[in-house]
Amino acid sequence: MNDVCIVGIGIHPFGRTEGLSGLEQGVHAVRQALNDAGVEWRDIQFAYGGSDAAGNPDSMVERLGLTGMQFINVRNGCATGGSALFSTQMAIKSGEFDLGLAVGFDKHPRGAFNALPSEYNLPEWYGEAGYMITTQFFAAKITRYMHEHGISPATLGRVSEKAFRNAVHAPHAWRREPVPLDVIMEAPLVSDPYTKYMFCSPAEGGVALILASEKKARELGKPLIRLKAATMRTRPPGSFEVFAPSIDIERGGSATMIASADAFHLAGIGPDDIDVAQLQDTEAGAEIMHMAENGFCRDGEQDQWLAEGRTEIGGHLPVNTDGGCLACGEPIGASGLRQVYENVVQLRQDGGGRQVPGNPRTAYSHVYGAPGVSAVTILER
Repeated sequence: MNDVCIVGIGIHPFGRTEGLSGLEQGVHAVRQALNDAGVEWRDIQFAYGGSDAAGNPDSMVERLGLTGMQFINVRNGCATGGSALFSTQMAIKSGEFDLGLAVGFDKHPRGAFNALPSEYNLPEWYGEAGYMITTQFFAAKITRYMHEHGISPATLGRVSEKAFRNAVHAPHAWRREPVPLDVIMEAPLVSDPYTKYMFCSPAEGGVALILASEKKARELGKPLIRLKAATMRTRPPGSFEVFAPSIDIERGGSATMIASADAFHLAGIGPDDIDVAQLQDTEAGAEIMHMAENGFCRDGEQDQWLAEGRTEIGGHLPVNTDGGCLACGEPIGASGLRQVYENVVQLRQDGGGRQVPGNPRTAYSHVYGAPGVSAVTILER
């Protein structure tokens, strides 16, 4: 079976854009992707689009053109973008279509996410007691992980320091000024052990990716950036998840572990073969835990990896080369697609000051969402 290729990419800068709706930011990204691919809107046969708080993506046809195309909306927590991409590549792999769109956008209000218990099949008292506050959950999760595996607080700070330093060179990032490690560590606590620089913020932005069959990509004359794997999985027993009303004493696996293992199997490669990775980092500890869950290191090795600079742009495995969620913010519908956008930029060697050296050929992305879903993609040039 021929590979699915990414032939066009587009992005609306993340952050805060007054006077522009989330959907309009998504439309901006689509038009940029069409131009990048060298195709017209009427050429797109179908689309999957995701947004959590900014309206139905399929309504963007009013701005782009009423062609009668199939357009399906996706909503899967923070894994929305990854799920839209998974669905798009499956439609092309099936042979039903040969040119499609994955698009995501969002426009969140200021402040923390305000999830509702009913959306996760939980009683109202669960939210009233404060258990829907994600900053508290993530703080509790990393505290347990740090205790079990000897991770130091300074390692959390180094993740954030790297993110803001990388974002200086990413035009689409929101927070593009470096922040010294001591400032990060001494900043006000949000939820112990996390200071304010260790959490991402809800944001705005849009990303669009145009996918094609290998045959169609060759017809378009585009460089072949192959989507070697796209997986999406839900949680197994014993996992420790956002909005989980209870946890097992003995930790089980995770949705990320399953999605990652399946992606490597599909791609026919292993963690040591990856040249650049974008890992979900809604908070600094997430990147640390996800380094191990995705198979790139063992639990507890992260202190040494960060101290030695192994995840820096020029390191053994560059991680979150555009600053990730920490620097870009997290518009839920667009965030997972931003990771893949960044990987395409890296494989095209268009990263400028954030470009990974050594002619990278493989790129990995991972996104995680409530209440325990994960999506992974592997690209190969």
